[in-house]
Amino acid sequence: MPFYVKQGQVPPKRHIAFEKENGELYREELFSTHGFSNIYSNKYHHNMPTKAIDVKPYALSHGEQWQDPLIQNYKLDSRQADCQGNFFSARNKIFFNNDVAMYTAKVTEPTNEFYRNAYADEVVFIHEGEGQLLSEYGVINTKKWDYLIIPRGTTYQLTFNDYQNVRLFVIESSSMVEVPKHFRNEYGQMLESAPYCERDIRTPTLTDAVVEKGEFALVCKFGERYQQMMLQWHPFDLVGWDGCVYPWAFNITEYAPKVGQIHLPPSEHLVFSAHNFVICNFVPRPYDFHPKSIPAPYYHNNIDSDEVLYYVDGDFMSRTGIEAGYMTLHQKGVPHGPQPGRTEASIGKTETYEYAVMVDTFAPLNLTTHVQHCMSADYNRSWLEN
Repeated sequence: MPFYVKQGQVPPKRHIAFEKENGELYREELFSTHGFSNIYSNKYHHNMPTKAIDVKPYALSHGEQWQDPLIQNYKLDSRQADCQGNFFSARNKIFFNNDVAMYTAKVTEPTNEFYRNAYADEVVFIHEGEGQLLSEYGVINTKKWDYLIIPRGTTYQLTFNDYQNVRLFVIESSSMVEVPKHFRNEYGQMLESAPYCERDIRTPTLTDAVVEKGEFALVCKFGERYQQMMLQWHPFDLVGWDGCVYPWAFNITEYAPKVGQIHLPPSEHLVFSAHNFVICNFVPRPYDFHPKSIPAPYYHNNIDSDEVLYYVDGDFMSRTGIEAGYMTLHQKGVPHGPQPGRTEASIGKTETYEYAVMVDTFAPLNLTTHVQHCMSADYNRSWLEN
């Protein structure tokens, strides 16, 4: 993150003795990135974070790769893959490559287990549901349409007030998820021209340390492998922390879209960036104001990127038959654009109401069998004239 946060009690200098009232030491943990050469945080535990009673395998599968799918455009209803589970076990992997993986989940139950993705940053988009993101760093109250950016290695839980209707779209990144560099000045502050700013970002509030000895189950994800670690001490035992690495929240409704005289490309809707992929979002906005503008997107061929859209809410101007929870994949080398009649219908419109999350990757995506089972078989024919 581009700005520094301090919560709770920290010593006046890093890496010095920090004593409790009884003379024992708090245990400092440096949470660093890029081999000590990038952003970091220092956390101060009541107990050593390394104390584990046991480690054992943990079985969890999110979906199998679909072998040899056709290179074509896809539309699918991700809700058809729904299963029972908690905030990490209910995830269904839809698309993936070495840089990124995308999951959907209908969360149906709570869990007492803690979770840590050791190898990947996570962007959890809360499509439906309200609750809390609980972590070592404190609490973030979460709400519908929040993006939660959770750095790799973070021990956390997601809880919800009501499990009747909780839906997530999760993006797992093998590289750091960042505020795009061109949104920030050389000092890290977000520019006046950026579509959101520091005031829109919600950071954790540290609560009282949980100093409790027992057996606390932590599920760790290492790439595609899971393990369960049984901790001797409750992991949320921080007396204080400071730094620039922590989970944070940003709501899609706080995004200020750009508007142009003629249609702007999807890259103008950028919200987060990472290595070899970007995350954009589409939000309600006035349409283009040239007297002969065509608000619907032009037909285009992404010759060096795959484009995924996760549909959140609203009326999607370029296509009929889209509902919240649907996804589309338009693969590199295959043209796509509005279906017949939608270009003409958009002329003269002054505004749009739509919410969607887009992920553009610069390496081809693999598909899972969830796509095979949830896809619309006739999507490729939807551009044919009646």
